[in-house]
Amino acid sequence: MTPRGTLTALGLIACACLGESGLAASFQDDMAQRTLACTACHGNQGRAGPDGYYPRLAGKPAGYLYNQLRNFQEGRRHYGLMTRMVGSLSDAYLHDIARHFGSLELPYPPPASSTDVPPEKLASGRRLVQEGDPSRGVPACIQCHGHTLTGVTPNIPGLVGLPRDYLNAQLGGWRVGDRRARAPDCMATIVQRMNADDISSVSAWLASQTVPTPAHPSSALPVPTAVANRPHIDLPCGSAPELASGGRP
Repeated sequence: MTPRGTLTALGLIACACLGESGLAASFQDDMAQRTLACTACHGNQGRAGPDGYYPRLAGKPAGYLYNQLRNFQEGRRHYGLMTRMVGSLSDAYLHDIARHFGSLELPYPPPASSTDVPPEKLASGRRLVQEGDPSRGVPACIQCHGHTLTGVTPNIPGLVGLPRDYLNAQLGGWRVGDRRARAPDCMATIVQRMNADDISSVSAWLASQTVPTPAHPSSALPVPTAVANRPHIDLPCGSAPELASGGRP
């Protein structure tokens, strides 16, 4: 079976399952149909799964989505179902999948309530996100992910609109080496300079934020001197070529 046929067959299985639940199961040979295997876990049109562990795909920068598919193919990220699903797909088809989900402009749900999070934890998370901690070489999240935290095209994802459990799992994965990116792995470097309280605070604050409208990724990185009036901490990133020369294009 061809790589395209593999994903299409998985989509047909997902479609059949939907049909058994009473929903109409029709077939059209387009990317929306072929990626039903993806949306079975990642939610309708890639809006995110209901359990907090399957992240949103819709509207993320296509370069970032492509890089993650390659990371699963090449063993830098570990989840058996994803590895089996994309393992035989061609590079061109991975780009097609990434462009499909990246092109979707869909509204975000409101953020989860943060009333159970102590105000001091939220304040600590906000400081790290917006200002970083230069004493430990931790840059502000907005330095790379944009002032609105909706990401930067083509390769940097947004951080708002994600569940706290998912953020904790991914940051924790980088900290212990379960999640990796192409070297030099800037996120691993940053997270390993943070402690468990930092990670918990950052994820709590990010998950409590309303996603701005429109939620498009920015087209360029913030100007270094405009990042919260804090020192610009250059960290080259292997999966983001625009950062590979010391933090600037």
